[in-house]
Amino acid sequence: MTNIKFASNLSFMFMEAPSMIQRYKLAKEAGFKAVESGFPFGLSIEDVSEAKKNADIEQILINVFTGDVSKGELGFAAIPGEEDNFKKSIDLTIKYANALNCKRIHVMSGKVSQVLPINDDVYEKNLLYAVKNFQREGIVGLIEPINNITVPNYYMNSFQKGLDVIKRINSPNLKLLLDVFHLQHISGNITKNIKTLLPYIGHVQIAQVPDRNEPDTPGEIDYKYVLSILNREGYNGYVGLEYHPKLSSIEGLNWVQTYGYTL
Repeated sequence: MTNIKFASNLSFMFMEAPSMIQRYKLAKEAGFKAVESGFPFGLSIEDVSEAKKNADIEQILINVFTGDVSKGELGFAAIPGEEDNFKKSIDLTIKYANALNCKRIHVMSGKVSQVLPINDDVYEKNLLYAVKNFQREGIVGLIEPINNITVPNYYMNSFQKGLDVIKRINSPNLKLLLDVFHLQHISGNITKNIKTLLPYIGHVQIAQVPDRNEPDTPGEIDYKYVLSILNREGYNGYVGLEYHPKLSSIEGLNWVQTYGYTL
């Protein structure tokens, strides 16, 4: 009996449609019951919530508003002097999350060329602000360690650092986002890390390493085994498919059935 459920990441999959609005429908037609996404830049709350409602699909995760992506901004949580922008980003994302009935927000830390103690202090204080607001709304905040190859200088780039922060804040409204793609890049040792981190994990994402394509494409990770470990260890949440389809999104889904799962 498998408890693994899959969610399509609309910022990576179904890019055949230029707008995220159209991707909700495509994900539903492909058989998905749930989706996740980055922040829907350029789209109003009404646009996104209507697209989700029309597709009759669940939104399980949304990334925080990250600032000006064209300037390389990837969140404000660890950036001194950006506390006001951080608070605004949390407040804005909560509005979107509530409209989408979405109960998980990925809080992005931002990029820091040289990490100093002030970055650690600001990060933790900002997370405390976020957690207080998430608690009121019944939302779980997620922090995701991201590897330095894919995103150079990203502040939250260590699973140990993420785990330490979560333990210090010690709130049911703050958990770890385990992207196995990043875990393999950062530290490997996937089996042991899943077992160690599982009590603190609020969401899982997958993609093959190094090319970030479907789990069954050539690469470093045996995902049939990894998914069986997640299942055996009792993970019963969604697994987000945050990969770039090698061909088309639909063709690339054949692995789900091959691995013995369903959408």
